Amino acid sequence: MTETDQQQNVKNAVRAAVESGTDVHQQVKDIVLKALTELQLDMDSIRNVTEAVGKGIDEGLAGKDEHAKEIFVHAATALDDALAIAAEASKLAIQEAAYEVTSQQDLHDAIKDIQNMEGLFIDTLEKVAKGGSQVVADIVSDFIAHAEKSGTAVGKQAFIALDALKDLPQASADLITSSAAATASALAKIGSGILLGIAESLQPSHPKR
Repeated sequence: MTETDQQQNVKNAVRAAVESGTDVHQQVKDIVLKALTELQLDMDSIRNVTEAVGKGIDEGLAGKDEHAKEIFVHAATALDDALAIAAEASKLAIQEAAYEVTSQQDLHDAIKDIQNMEGLFIDTLEKVAKGGSQVVADIVSDFIAHAEKSGTAVGKQAFIALDALKDLPQASADLITSSAAATASALAKIGSGILLGIAESLQPSHPKR
């Protein structure tokens, strides 16, 4: 399956979940986690999946003005929760690789990706607002305003992750705050494996302890 095919599948699956109006949060969260575990956990993959989810939400909300707010909130918080789990997986991958990776740039890029996840989430929601009806635009704007005041799950997890990473041998203060591009392949592969383990632990057959 090509990356384009996967994005199309994610969009279609999210649209169907939103249109169903049933157990939207769990459906969307599962779709996002499944998609991310099938890819290397780097910013390009996260961005592509997140944008596909945003398009699916947008299309699924068409004609649902009456229940749009409830459905949107379920879908948006599902994406938020899934991205928070991805941030946690990225943090664990960095910690696992910190004593093996010789290039500071690898850690630098991975840390920057974690920093950027909340912005990606908000940007995706803003695109939904622009593409939908006025009712949907108002719902999304209210949700974003609330999120900016109270914080998002992915933003909180990113803060926790960055705090945990600041004492790594290669992660100096300027490394945490400076800019970078994409995550190194090795770290992305480690992150994918960790994310798969977390996602599997969240399934009903693996009850939380």
